[in-house]
Amino acid sequence: MTAAVFTSKSLGALTGLVIERLRVSDDVAAAKFGTGSPIDDPAREQQVLDHVRNQAGALGLDPEAVTAFFRDQITASKVVQKGLFARWTAYPHEAPTTRPDLARIRARLDRLTTALLRQLEATVDVLTESAPGPVPLAPADGSAVVPDRLDALHRRALGTALHSVVRTG
Repeated sequence: MTAAVFTSKSLGALTGLVIERLRVSDDVAAAKFGTGSPIDDPAREQQVLDHVRNQAGALGLDPEAVTAFFRDQITASKVVQKGLFARWTAYPHEAPTTRPDLARIRARLDRLTTALLRQLEATVDVLTESAPGPVPLAPADGSAVVPDRLDALHRRALGTALHSVVRTG
């Protein structure tokens, strides 16, 4: 029996896409802030998870691993949104003055989902179940992506987003 485990081969590129998705979360927060729209959107979240589960099989990826990865992306986005809502509530002068179109943002997220799926396909290595777990974070740190240029909120969200595919330490 085999299980899909993500390798460090292109972890930097994967991290770059994850960071891009986290930055789009800023726009999601700006679109929702002050509108009464909740951060949680269970219907949309389930739609995304169902889509990636179906795509995983078509790409030869483990549907459970891919679903866990995208669940982490959704959770990380909520970390960013909640953090920004709290910041903007405490410091209203920092709140966005314009509201991005959520439909356009979702289209960007859909394109990022496709890109992330392709990158997962490029980084997957099929190992036995007894093989080591997810790869260390170190290879991503040396890439063109510089996670330490993120603020504390986005670094915390990055750790959440990569939880199912990397281990720290």
